[in-house]
Formats: sequence, C-alpha cells, structure tokens
Amino acid sequence: MVTLDAIRNCLEGVIPATLATCAADGTPNVSLLSQINYVDGAHIALSYQFFNKTRRNILANPHAALEVVDPDTAVQYRLAVRYLHTETSGPLFESMKARLSGIASHVGMQGVFRLLGADLYRVLEIERVPGVALPLPEPGGNLLSATRRTVERLMVCSDLSCLLDQVLADLEAEFGIDHAMVLMLDETGGSLYTVASRGYPSSGVGSEIALGDGVIGVAARERTPIRISHMTSEYSYGLAALDGTGRTDGGAREIPFPGLREPRSQLAVPIGTVGGLAGILFVESPRDLRFRHDDEDALVTVAAQLGTMMEVLRRPIQMAEPAAEPLATPDAEAIAISHYGRDDSVFIGHDYLIKGVAGAIFWKLLRDHVHHGRTDFSNRELRMAPDLKLPDAAENLEARLILLQRRLVDRCGFIGIEKTGRGRFRLVVRHPVDLKEVQIS
Repeated sequence: MVTLDAIRNCLEGVIPATLATCAADGTPNVSLLSQINYVDGAHIALSYQFFNKTRRNILANPHAALEVVDPDTAVQYRLAVRYLHTETSGPLFESMKARLSGIASHVGMQGVFRLLGADLYRVLEIERVPGVALPLPEPGGNLLSATRRTVERLMVCSDLSCLLDQVLADLEAEFGIDHAMVLMLDETGGSLYTVASRGYPSSGVGSEIALGDGVIGVAARERTPIRISHMTSEYSYGLAALDGTGRTDGGAREIPFPGLREPRSQLAVPIGTVGGLAGILFVESPRDLRFRHDDEDALVTVAAQLGTMMEVLRRPIQMAEPAAEPLATPDAEAIAISHYGRDDSVFIGHDYLIKGVAGAIFWKLLRDHVHHGRTDFSNRELRMAPDLKLPDAAENLEARLILLQRRLVDRCGFIGIEKTGRGRFRLVVRHPVDLKEVQIS
C-alpha cells in the first residue's frame, strides 16, 4: 500500500502535477498544477489561483484524480482525492502563498501566479502507475541521526549563550547548513531581533525583522514553518535591510540584516515555548531545492528542543568567565557615548550600537559606572529597576543581555560584559567615556 508520507518527494513541485476533474454533466477537464502542499498523512492542499474550468468543476463535483511524478525516479502515482473546503488565510494559506511566490519567481510568472486560496483535499486512494523507475540517487546524510545528535548536545547546554552557539554549530556540522541564524521575539510582539548567526560576513546581531516581513516574519506571525525552494523577490529582505540604510536623527539606527543577497532556498521554523512563540530558527542556501520535507521535519524537531531548553534555562544569564579587569587609562581622551531617549538608542562616537531594551540596559550600566563607580551588577536588580520599565515577566532579559554582550564584541572593543557568578556580571570599561544624553524635540 502506497502512503502519502512515502511520496512526499513528488509534492515538491519540481515536475508539475496533473489534475483531472469532471463537470456536473460528466465532461472531463485536465489541467497542470503549480503547487501541491502536504498537510498530513491523509490530506493535501492544492493552489487555487484562477476561477477557471477546474475550479467550477470542483465546486460542482468534489471528486478528482491527481497524477504526480517523483523527480528522482520518474515513478508516477495516481491519487483519488475529494475536495473539502478552501482556506483564504491562516498558516496553511500563508505557507502555500510563500512557496508559490518562489515558484513564480523561478519561472518568470510573478505577475501571473497569485494565490487566491488553499483548497484542502482528502486523499482517498494512491496507486502506482506501471512503468520503469530510474535508479535512486546516492543517499545523503541521515537526517534522523543528525537530529538525534543535535538534540543530545542541546540537552547538556548550561546557559542560553551556549545553547545558541551549539545549535548553529550543529546545523553546519550535522546538517551541512552553512547559513543560519536565531531570532527572538521582542517584548512588544511586533518584531524579531537577531541574537545569533553563523556563516555570514557580519553577525547582524541586533538586526530586526517585523512580524509578517519575509519568510521569517510570516513564519512568526502564523506560528508555522515556511519553506521556499526557489528565489523570490516578494519574500526577500531587499538591499535596504541588508545594508542598514534606514536613517533617523543621530545617524543610522538600523543594524544590517545578515541574510544572503540572493537566497535560492529558505526555511523558517518557529521556536515554541510553554508561553507561546520564543523566536525563529532560520536557514537559507544559495542552491535551489536545498531544503525538502525531511529537512523541514528535522529542523522542526530541533526547534522544539531549542524551545524546551530555553524554558529550562530561563534563569540568570551565564556568560564567559571574566579575565582580570583592565582599568581605564585616566589620561586618555574620553570617548563620547550618546543616548537618545526616544528609542533608547546608543551611539559610540558616531557609530550606532544598539537600541530598545538592550540600549536602555546598557545606558543604565554606563550611568551607574560613571556616576557611582559601579562595575558589578545582577540580573535581579535589572528586573526590578524602575527606570528600565521592563515587562513584569522580563522573559527576554537573558537574550537581551547576550545580544548586548555580542554587539559590544562586534562594535566596541573597549567595553565588555563578563560573568562573575550565577545571575551576576561585570561591566568592564577599558577607556574613559563621556556620556551624553541627547534630547530631540
């Protein structure tokens, strides 16, 4: 017996499928399909793009026949299906809309392929069409074994920083994925910020993506994996996001997003926790069809473990052990550090460093250091500090501190944050600083 799970490779859209329908009077009609979406072991979704003969037939007679081809072996399968209903919003619709955009860009039909709805069908029967099969290609890596090894390593991580570094290292070592990043949902729930990345010329730590923007934003908004196998202009981030060209008072405040300029394949997977969405695990490749169903399944499992470990490690931040603290040279000329209260953005000289919650935290640490000579701080006092106005739960405090720590490593060599104990850390300032509070009317 042929199962739908066994032929998911036929649903990638490499070879167009054929859909046969029948009008109410018995007149048959055959059309080509640009996309089939695997839903579960008993259901598929077909793209509804035009109100044509096929659409009229399905509404009049819900039974249809679908023929698909395995792109590796050329084996054909015939599916008996029954139309159930059409979805015009939600996770299934958005996932298919993103994939269709990639297919349209790939074949030069961006203005023609437009998803109107996702037609859900129940698969009643599958039969193999007689014919000669090509030899199977050489097997790649074992994704199940790679997933197991990755999950085992994540389970022994002792802090959030280690967890983020480990998952990106394993994506490269175990899955052969060279470009990946982790983004966390911010406190407002309206955007995500990059907290770790691998495989890019610059880390992009602190760069932001709005909910609903591109593959990452849609996956976060709909809480569903989004996978694209061909380059698409509709779901790319554009040169402005990659170059960080957005400007406001005080200079550029946008950290360039570290994505590929011309990704051919993308996969964004939600990282869930008990409290909801924690963030997104995102991978991409310059190759077409780099990520298939099995890759999606594997990374969904990895993201689930990542979310579980984030829950387990929701405790005071653990960072690298401190070296002996080098003191600032008192005779050196002070470096200006400016703070813009409107969005809590911080500039080192004329260079943008950080904004938002991480910016507010950094400014508080600097003020306490300059005005009171403090160097040692605790997570607890940050959570309780009235001037920071953190959310009651402050669930993302650890992630924000890691973001700040890594951003300082990237952009400010004379200030660092180092661990001194559980839930305690030290601000290390190696050069005199001159703090400037900038008021903009």
